[in-house]
Amino acid sequence: MSEKYKTREQRKRVSSNNKKKPEKNMKGIMRKAFLTMLVIGIIGMIGGATTFFVLAKDAPPLDESLLKDPLSSKVYDMNGELIAELGIEKRTHVSYNEIPELVRNAFIATEDVRFYKHHGIDIIRFVGAVIANVTDGFGSQGASTITQQVVKNYFLTPEKTLTRKAQEAWLAYQLESKFSKEEILEIYLNKILFGGSTHGVAKAAETYFGKELTELELHEAAMLAGIPQSPNNYNPFNYPEAAEKRRNIVLSLMEQHGYISADEAKAAKAIPVQDSIVDSKPVSKPIDTFLDQVKIEIKELGDIDVYSAGLEIYTTFDPNAQAHIDQLLADNDAISYPNDEFQAGIALLDTRTGEIRALGGGRNQTETSRINFAIDPLNQPGSTIKPIIDYGPAIEYLKWSTYHQIDDEPYTYSDPNRTPIKNYDNKHLGQMSIRTALAKSRNIPALKAMQAVGLKQAQDFAVNLGMPFEDHVYESYSIGGISEGVSPLQMAGAYSAFGNKGVYIKPYAIKKIIYPDETEVDLMPEPNPVMKDSTAFMVTDMLKSVMLPGGTASGYNVPGLHIAGKTGTTNFDSETRKKYDIPSGAVPDIWFVGYTPNYTAAIWTGYRDNKEWMRTKDEQQIAKKLFKNIITTISEGKDTQDYPIPNSVVKVAVENGSNPAKLASEFTPEDMVVSEYFIKGTEPTEVSDKFKELTPPLEPTINYDQEKNELTLTWSYLENELEGISFEISESIDEGPYTVLTTQKELTLIIPNPIPEAKYRYQIIAVSDANPENRSEPATIETEIPAVIEDEIDLFPDDEGEDPGDGDGSGDGDGNGDGTGIKPPDIVEPPGNPNDED
Repeated sequence: MSEKYKTREQRKRVSSNNKKKPEKNMKGIMRKAFLTMLVIGIIGMIGGATTFFVLAKDAPPLDESLLKDPLSSKVYDMNGELIAELGIEKRTHVSYNEIPELVRNAFIATEDVRFYKHHGIDIIRFVGAVIANVTDGFGSQGASTITQQVVKNYFLTPEKTLTRKAQEAWLAYQLESKFSKEEILEIYLNKILFGGSTHGVAKAAETYFGKELTELELHEAAMLAGIPQSPNNYNPFNYPEAAEKRRNIVLSLMEQHGYISADEAKAAKAIPVQDSIVDSKPVSKPIDTFLDQVKIEIKELGDIDVYSAGLEIYTTFDPNAQAHIDQLLADNDAISYPNDEFQAGIALLDTRTGEIRALGGGRNQTETSRINFAIDPLNQPGSTIKPIIDYGPAIEYLKWSTYHQIDDEPYTYSDPNRTPIKNYDNKHLGQMSIRTALAKSRNIPALKAMQAVGLKQAQDFAVNLGMPFEDHVYESYSIGGISEGVSPLQMAGAYSAFGNKGVYIKPYAIKKIIYPDETEVDLMPEPNPVMKDSTAFMVTDMLKSVMLPGGTASGYNVPGLHIAGKTGTTNFDSETRKKYDIPSGAVPDIWFVGYTPNYTAAIWTGYRDNKEWMRTKDEQQIAKKLFKNIITTISEGKDTQDYPIPNSVVKVAVENGSNPAKLASEFTPEDMVVSEYFIKGTEPTEVSDKFKELTPPLEPTINYDQEKNELTLTWSYLENELEGISFEISESIDEGPYTVLTTQKELTLIIPNPIPEAKYRYQIIAVSDANPENRSEPATIETEIPAVIEDEIDLFPDDEGEDPGDGDGSGDGDGNGDGTGIKPPDIVEPPGNPNDED
């Protein structure tokens, strides 16, 4: 029994031990895991802190003077001369206490709702941004607080890197340590950009509403708070609908965060933006047009305020070119403008470098309501798009020659309704070369070219030339029916690539910038070969034909300059024309884009928002007049070399009208020979036989009519070759040289009064009417004229027979008075001069 008991006890003890062991093991594992995580965390914190301080160690010092005083950016021209200073104008400083709570709340609700709770970095917002950056890529979403925005605008370069973010966080922490929230908000609200050159919330209130800051109402404060996110896009003067939509988002945020009630938000949203903004706007200065492009390029660098960043900006600006363009746009004597509302946008580039030399943004505009017609993509390009999306791609991808034949015939788009496409004159000119089609701006050949190359390749070619067609291309684009619109600057950039051997350089205004810490950044874009040099040269050569007689810009060429260019005209659709009773011939847009090896200029003319239209021929010539004036002036004294012919291209004399192309023969009429360019290896080798050697005249005969004393020359000719043929007849007398008697269509020639006993030779040659140099071998024939045969006369007749006289000696027989009654014979002059004396 005891053994059994002991056994049971042991079993019980063992069982009890087995139940407690897993619990002890689990606690051990958890303890080890915690210690491990603690160690990893400590290591991570140490590593993170180390990494942070390594990244942040090179942050610039927190110079308080940069926050207290505006640090303007200086802009220099191509010669290194100062032309503008951004940041010292249009700024009204106000203290924190002068900023109404309503205005402060609007900005805090929009930009940094936890502004008063964080210490420079909003951890909650930071975590959200980290998650977005992990999922969508670094830089996809920012977490910048108002404090960080102050730091990055005034102390750091704008690139989105971990180093910059670490430095930004470190400086933001320092800023919060040295300045109160009120001081930081004051700095922020006095320096942010509100569009144009307006900086600071006080100046913005004056600019847009004509009010003191303290007079602003809720809807006005909300509108101002919405602008800084995108000052150009939310400018209420230019884009009231976008500004109002953005303002309403701000109002919703203010309601969401408890700054205003739902009723207040609803009432403010009901007020149209246009009802509150002022009518009077500052007058725009011409230099502002170029500075607009400077600001765009600075903005592309990242979050940077050019008005307070203290940059030195070195540009491509040509002051002489800009002064001339400014004068042309303002001076009605140089160019006769129809009225003050007529507008023009001009972009002038260096063809080889892409450097923007000057920009003409418009005429008679105010600063806050102006539109920059040089750089804003607002209008359809018309036929100026044809080299970019039709013929350029066809040469590049299909290896078309400048002679490639295309039929200008009744035609339709390939849409299901087979919509007809028309030429501007509603005519069809039949088969022609693409050179002629482009020079005469025929629409139907342009569409056929696009269809032949395909929409995808046409799109790729155009996008590589800077056209904003990344999303789609339709067949209507082939003749400029582009709803998105393009800018003169974009068009100039595309055309300059044709003049630059196929190398595209995105137009740029800034060559380099230097930051306050003397960091220098080169901003010149890299050249990008986007087409073969053969394509660039052949398009250029075709565009030269636009300037010649028969081209749409005939009369606007400049002697001594090698100009390639293209006109462009848009039209109103039938519905719009009918709705507004627009007269026939009136058009909304006229373009001219042209270039030389040195300069490229793109010019748009028309009216703002197409509210008016160009009616007269004089109005419709202004774009070409502006181009001719500008290119003549700017090219004075410059090298006038032509575009070099690349080795990839050959020039071939072909017979015009042959299809496919054939070489001209020695018999092809001179006016039927055209010299065109072919990509090497694709040139024609077959010689045309349309104009072959002429058959000589056949079966010549010659007859002498002694009674009429005349020669009759006759011959025959093949009936099927007779059309377009004339006959040249030459004569030789007694072995003398041949002399042309006549050229005629008839197969018979009468030669009067040939000389007796003379030897006559004739040759008859068939001659082409189309090409007088095409002559047959001569057909020859000869004859000898017989001598004159005189009648025999008996001067002494026999006495036999009766005397023919009356025999009475009275002398009245034949009236000769000799009394003989005998008639003497007629005297026959020998051949020669009858007046000769012995």
